Amino acid sequence: MPLNFSPAHSSRISKRPRQLSRRSASSPFTDFRQRTPVQRSKSKADIADDDDDFFGDRLNDIGIVKSLASDLSLRDVAQTIQYVRSHMFDIVPENGGFNSTRIAEILKHRKSLPLTVTVPHVHALAQAPTKTEREIAELTRAGTIRRVVTPGRGTGGSSIGESLILSTDMENLLRQAKELNQELADKFLVYLRTKPTALSISPSSFSAAEITALMSAGFLTSSVQGLNSANVFAGPDSGSSGIATSISSISKAASGSMAAVGGEGAIYGAGGKAGIRRSSSQLEKLSEQELSEISGEGVELRLSLPGTGAYLKLLSAARSHLVSLAIKSKFREVPVHLLRERWEGGVSADVPAAKTRKYRGEFTGSLPSRTRKWKQFYGLSFDWTLAECLGAGLVEVFETGSVGQAVRIP
Repeated sequence: MPLNFSPAHSSRISKRPRQLSRRSASSPFTDFRQRTPVQRSKSKADIADDDDDFFGDRLNDIGIVKSLASDLSLRDVAQTIQYVRSHMFDIVPENGGFNSTRIAEILKHRKSLPLTVTVPHVHALAQAPTKTEREIAELTRAGTIRRVVTPGRGTGGSSIGESLILSTDMENLLRQAKELNQELADKFLVYLRTKPTALSISPSSFSAAEITALMSAGFLTSSVQGLNSANVFAGPDSGSSGIATSISSISKAASGSMAAVGGEGAIYGAGGKAGIRRSSSQLEKLSEQELSEISGEGVELRLSLPGTGAYLKLLSAARSHLVSLAIKSKFREVPVHLLRERWEGGVSADVPAAKTRKYRGEFTGSLPSRTRKWKQFYGLSFDWTLAECLGAGLVEVFETGSVGQAVRIP
């Protein structure tokens, strides 16, 4: 008889599986099944860091790059200033995800910036720093260029407050200023031509109305260095010029406003002396006699340019961002092409292979409009920012011999 017809097989008798005896334990969590921990995938930032650190060792250093000048036709400082200004921003890409409103904002912000170049940037493109500094002094005395210094913006090579502008560009700014009439613009130009190396002007050379107009246009800034004793000990609401601030007026002001902290001249009204600045709106409230009295108390009228504040803010943020991108790498050094990709925000390169992947629907790069380069820096060029950091001494550029130039944080 075949085994498949035996009673043992056809009786359908099945044995119950032996139940595992539960282990007695004092902890109530022993009844739960133990699960293996889930292996989480790495984030995009971790993957990017791993890809950037594939060298595993320090980069070869075969020589420091002293100049980033790629245009050999630059012969003097004036041409260098024009070259730096023309290469500050990149062209807005056509298919970058920008709408017409954003494009208008970018172009408007670029146009509002002054036509200046920092002194460290000029040195980054120069072959001989000492010769360049002598040339800057000679061109300044000749009236070809003008030096504009903003105090409180650092000292030495890393200063961003010392900049240069062509005299013709400054003359065009004065002619185009809507706050200045033709007579005042001509008078101010004559004063600048007679004193090409001056960083400030004498308040006695202009009237109160003229100084107010120049400050409103952005060509002058003031710094009060002294106070009259009668003004220091004046009571609340005792003067018509608004030097002292009353508690009742502060309590009525909206929370978070300038008036809630005493207004623009709060420290000045409390007795502050050195370094206290006055805005054009404060000077407009003063009469001719009051302004002349303040001029005798040590006010300093320094030369400035319209849009200098926005320019310095953009420059300082761009420097800090580039240094933060380079410092993420191992040994605080990174090849220039990898640092450029980080600055661009991971945008796919404009090469045939990348275009082919995009046409096939495999494009994984970020749109330029979503990157910090265009959202915060309005398309600031990577080469321009690298030259700024190199001239300021924030980074070092050296040749590797294998992967081209690299950047190191000293």
